[in-house]
Amino acid sequence: MADETSTAERDAITSAVREGYGFEDPAVELGALVTGAGAAADATVRVRLPLAMLNRHGLIAGATGTGKTRTVQLIAEQLSDHGVPVVLADLKGDLSGLARPGEPGEKLLARATEVGQDWSPASYPVEFLSLGGIGPGVPVRSTVTSFGPVLLAKVLDLNETQASSLRLVFHFADKAGLPLLDLADLRAVLHHLVSDEGKAELEGLGALSKATAGVILRELIGFTDDGAEAFFGEPEFDTADLVRTADDGRGVVTCVELAEVLDRPRLFSTFLLWLLAEVFQELPEVGDLDKPKLVFVVEEAHLLFTGASPVFLEQVTQIVRLIRSKGVGVLLVTQSPKDIHPDVLAQLGSRVQHALRAHTPDDAKALRAAVSTYPVSGYELEKVLTGLGTGEAVVTGVSPKGTPTPVAWARLPAPRSLMAAAGEDLMAATIAASPLVPRYGQVVDRESAREMLAARLAAGAEDGDEPDPAGDRPAVPDRAPGDGPRASRRGDESVVERVVDSPAFRSFLRSAGTVLGREITRSVLGTARRRRR
Repeated sequence: MADETSTAERDAITSAVREGYGFEDPAVELGALVTGAGAAADATVRVRLPLAMLNRHGLIAGATGTGKTRTVQLIAEQLSDHGVPVVLADLKGDLSGLARPGEPGEKLLARATEVGQDWSPASYPVEFLSLGGIGPGVPVRSTVTSFGPVLLAKVLDLNETQASSLRLVFHFADKAGLPLLDLADLRAVLHHLVSDEGKAELEGLGALSKATAGVILRELIGFTDDGAEAFFGEPEFDTADLVRTADDGRGVVTCVELAEVLDRPRLFSTFLLWLLAEVFQELPEVGDLDKPKLVFVVEEAHLLFTGASPVFLEQVTQIVRLIRSKGVGVLLVTQSPKDIHPDVLAQLGSRVQHALRAHTPDDAKALRAAVSTYPVSGYELEKVLTGLGTGEAVVTGVSPKGTPTPVAWARLPAPRSLMAAAGEDLMAATIAASPLVPRYGQVVDRESAREMLAARLAAGAEDGDEPDPAGDRPAVPDRAPGDGPRASRRGDESVVERVVDSPAFRSFLRSAGTVLGREITRSVLGTARRRRR
């Protein structure tokens, strides 16, 4: 790209950026200013995002291979150094390198010198999670009750009529005190509601047609065949375990390892949104803080909006708008701003835009849309955005005074941790040493909707041989009264000690699907509200 920026224009850009980013508040450093094509970075002019403003959310965008993942890594490191916990969606395993010190190289050190970075290798406190135990990491599970009908309808790609019927099913289960712990429970309730006995119980609540129930059941069966059963059950993950600091005061970086489930993008993207919804409903209101309590980074964010219903979009917009008051920042990572719904995009105060391509008419349209999201600046942004090098970005944010910061072309510093996968040995050792393994490592299967409905059929049958409503799970073994959750006995502990200390009991207390027959209160995204620990 030809250098078309005059000296006067460069001086004006330098002056505006120096003034706009000259605040002394703690901040995330995004490197040195570049004033035009062919210009060296000016290490005396720093481009920064104030820490206190990161709960105004942000967007990290750019074409494949332009450096988005390294920007996420860079931001995560600095947040951790400031004592802010971070949750990262690690799609390819690259971000696991945060657990290992970086390796100096000629190019890396040259970049550090150019942007005025005092680079030294460092590793960070990392926790590895996996969805349902698929892949390396502590298993993250949700009960179907807690996941809720809105998110499940999104995962199953149901239309409005089907989604409404699914909400009716959840409503019935809530009222009837039938805990939906896994997909077999939900299938059992669906079978029950289209039976003669179930139809009678639906009176006063609404109607569920056999045709619609059949569609939902077929989708659930396909969902199960894809391996989704692993994601639902107990012990259910408590999102309070995401908001942690290490012994040295640095924020724990939680990497949700997704490489093994990349072929199920709708599931993992929606599951990440469930985690965010849980964080929203569990954390108290705190208003504006000196630094966020948690920053949540969602890779491939466009998957949240593809094919989403109006109800789903409205609720996502609402949670992004409201979660800032809980001290939580959200960074969405995708290729182009046009991938994000406009109502959500309007809530994102910071923009870190890597290079965009303009090879097709659609690309050109996306480029113009990206330019339109930035304040007026001294740059010709359409030319700048197509000419950015790897590790460069156009940045704007929110100043400590709440005003937009000037548009700045930044050359980013290098992460201090390893810019590659950490390696299987280190990941395995980190996972084995995790304090979360004793709480979530062992699957627990307590009595729930499927067993309760089967017991009803058995009690009402003359010969006791009625079929199981969802006979795709092993029968419940006989238990002595007071045995509690289905778990092995441990030594000479009393029944009370054994139950109270068990992961199942803790999960039960937090699960909204109790057998008390009361209706569950649901949050913005339809997830079940639970008691805080």
